[in-house]
Amino acid sequence: MTTFTKLSDAETPVVSIDPARRLSKINPNIYSGFTEHMGRCIYGGIYDPGNPLSDENGFRKDVLEALKDLNIPVVRYPGGNFCATYHWQDGIGPKEQRPARPELAWLGRETNHFGTDEFMKWCEVLGTEPYLCLNMGTGTLDEALAWLEYCNGTRDTYYANLRRKNGREEPYNVKYWALGNEVWGPWQVEQTTKEQYAYKAYQWAKALKLLDPSIVLILCGETGVTSWDYYTLKNCILPLNSPLSTSAVPLIDMHSIHLYTSSDKHLPNVTAPLAAERAIELASSLIDLAIVENKVPPTQPRPTICFDEWNVWDPMRAVGSEGAEESYTLSDALAVAVWLNVFIRKSKDVGMACIAQSVNVISPLMTSKDGVTKQTTWWPLLLFSKYMRGETVAAHVSCGTYDGETQPEWVRAVKETPWLDVSAARGDDGYVNAAIVNISDEKDLESRVNGVTGEVVVFTVTASSLAACNMNGKQEVGIAESRWDGKGNYVFPKHSMTLLRWKAE
Repeated sequence: MTTFTKLSDAETPVVSIDPARRLSKINPNIYSGFTEHMGRCIYGGIYDPGNPLSDENGFRKDVLEALKDLNIPVVRYPGGNFCATYHWQDGIGPKEQRPARPELAWLGRETNHFGTDEFMKWCEVLGTEPYLCLNMGTGTLDEALAWLEYCNGTRDTYYANLRRKNGREEPYNVKYWALGNEVWGPWQVEQTTKEQYAYKAYQWAKALKLLDPSIVLILCGETGVTSWDYYTLKNCILPLNSPLSTSAVPLIDMHSIHLYTSSDKHLPNVTAPLAAERAIELASSLIDLAIVENKVPPTQPRPTICFDEWNVWDPMRAVGSEGAEESYTLSDALAVAVWLNVFIRKSKDVGMACIAQSVNVISPLMTSKDGVTKQTTWWPLLLFSKYMRGETVAAHVSCGTYDGETQPEWVRAVKETPWLDVSAARGDDGYVNAAIVNISDEKDLESRVNGVTGEVVVFTVTASSLAACNMNGKQEVGIAESRWDGKGNYVFPKHSMTLLRWKAE
């Protein structure tokens, strides 16, 4: 949590960090990823058989090496919109026998050469956990139960034996399962109403947890600020003794929300992620309201928020049906840094966050046949995933504010937009890490920094221009490392992200 006091622009900004005030655990799952059968995310991204850069499984080794640097705990699959017409059994067994299908989400052709077993193997090689999204569009409950049995079954049953026949004796033990994806959206095959979805989701949840009560089920929310979110939470977060429930464990563990932000103007672009902060706050309140109204006992675990699609994305600029390949700028990198600050500040409520997507599709990592490019947005993501772990600690910022237009427009009415966007964390190693984004496109901000002790390691992400980009063979944005003695004021450069790191007393 970071509190804020508005100053005039003429006053000296102050950033105060209190490492002793540990507020909430940061769930490592906020650094999760997402791979969808969309554009070049799978084929030509993580899976590229025949390329000399790929291993014996067809997995791009350079992609794996890069993603390992992020220490990604969970990866969501196979969508996204793709899952609304995806039938998982098309993607198992001998590749030459798998049917090619028309793909309706992004209007492509799906060969099904990469499916469940390939994804599970890729997760094992990467060292991450799988998170599967169920088809609640054209799919059936029987199909969902069969997929769960195939992945997690241990008994002498049909789909567990089918997995064994396909070469995997031990269960995959997939923990995370989503009850559909964006089924509220008009772009979805089998779009549904909130009333239809809430009933269906709860009935599916009962059956899935009867088959495997250990799994984590994730409800399909919208943006966290809609009547859909209220209704589905109200009707699906119920006490264990509810007449609707036959389960010995809570049926809904997390509530999914999605949001993408963007603007072609820098200041609206870099402040847009504050919409996500307010969305998390409101969705958290709706969870509490459902608990209160439904008399859920305090002994029952409280659901958390799964922000399983987030990023900077302008779908008019990076068209989904054309592969959604984006060339990110420094402005976009700073917006990603503000996104990540939001997740640190709201660590009490966020149980998972998945950047969409992990490779090629609106991604910080791009492939060519010869190698990978780390886009501008890669660098704040790398710094956060490496250092902003452990516990959120108290921070307070006093500075001036940006008072212009915002995107979305409602951000201006519900959130303050300070020139310095800040979060702070204390790691298990005893180090304090403070991430400070100076969103100003014009002014360096000389600031007093309270709470710093001893020598400070400084990581800075910036460039001479907000339009700086790392595509087309250039790397104009990266990480510069330096040292600061912690004395006097510190100057946060204009349009920059700075991470300060020091040993706590």
